[in-house]
Amino acid sequence: WQDVRDVEGDWESFSSAQGITLTIPPGTPVPDDTIPFDAFIAMDPPDQTDQRKTVRGISAPSSLRNLEDLIRERTINVLDSLPEGETFDWVDTVSIELTTLMLATLFDFPLEDRRLLTKWSDLVTTIPEPGTRDVATSRQWFRDQIMECVNYFDRLFQERRENPGFDMVSMLAHGPSTKDKSPIEHLGNLILLIVGGNDTTRNSMSGSVYALNKWPEQYDRLIADPSLISNLVPEIIRWQTPLAYMRRTATKDVEFRGKQIKKDDQVLLWYLSANRDEAVFGDNADVVDLERPNADRHLAFGHGIHYCMGARIAELQLRILWEEILPRFERIEVQAEPERTLSAFVKGYTYLPVQVRRK
Repeated sequence: WQDVRDVEGDWESFSSAQGITLTIPPGTPVPDDTIPFDAFIAMDPPDQTDQRKTVRGISAPSSLRNLEDLIRERTINVLDSLPEGETFDWVDTVSIELTTLMLATLFDFPLEDRRLLTKWSDLVTTIPEPGTRDVATSRQWFRDQIMECVNYFDRLFQERRENPGFDMVSMLAHGPSTKDKSPIEHLGNLILLIVGGNDTTRNSMSGSVYALNKWPEQYDRLIADPSLISNLVPEIIRWQTPLAYMRRTATKDVEFRGKQIKKDDQVLLWYLSANRDEAVFGDNADVVDLERPNADRHLAFGHGIHYCMGARIAELQLRILWEEILPRFERIEVQAEPERTLSAFVKGYTYLPVQVRRK
């Protein structure tokens, strides 16, 4: 836990500018047709500061207050439409639907096309199923799908340049550090905002249902005392840790905790491990405990200059979800083990079969 905080707090020694995921070693030649993903999460100051500032207003306290009623209305609509007495997929029916609706709102993206956002997010965070395509076919397919995203958002950028609103596309289209970018240059920030708004919230929503079934005594405790929702939110995010790690690259030779790190070494910050550090969270760090006194010390949103900009929005959505679940349902019952996301980066679920029992 402390190791991750210290590395994230020293961006001058441990840079994000050479990428934030485990990929090929720095300096390795890449194909000429490689699509760039230049996002402010993979930059250092001052570029990171300037571009992040462009869209930061979307998660300001005033914006959250304006969003709360809309989030609650949509949550109620989704929960009230759930079938009773039959098994359905919580991931697709609830988690993806609610997070995609929220993303569409933040981008002012056409609601009828909102599932494209999920598709593009999954495209860059999930490994293709083994055996589905050869390398050449997979590469071309990936490029075609990504260009669909680029071209779709290019149309939105053209619209918002003429008629801006309070949404992330308009902010990027008019921000001093982003307004002159080409459609392909916008891609990195778009994917960052899509993945950030999709994976963390969606997998925490699914993880909360799975965890409370895994530890039913905690579910009983929550039913008996709904005020525990306020601590359920950080505890579930800590336990789930939707993004498993981030990467940094050493900018110089560094001695860290008695170990020698060489310039250009790739350093992985395993949030999964940090969030289960017994020295911080106690001997029961592997389980969900709704009365854990320091659940909010988790590092699932990172730390330092790259702390997740949408953290408060994710927490708000998860809180409202459980505020509306408890008065409606006796229980949400998991029917089988979930299917998990095929990814080393995203720790998530693709399928979670459940049944609900209404009060």
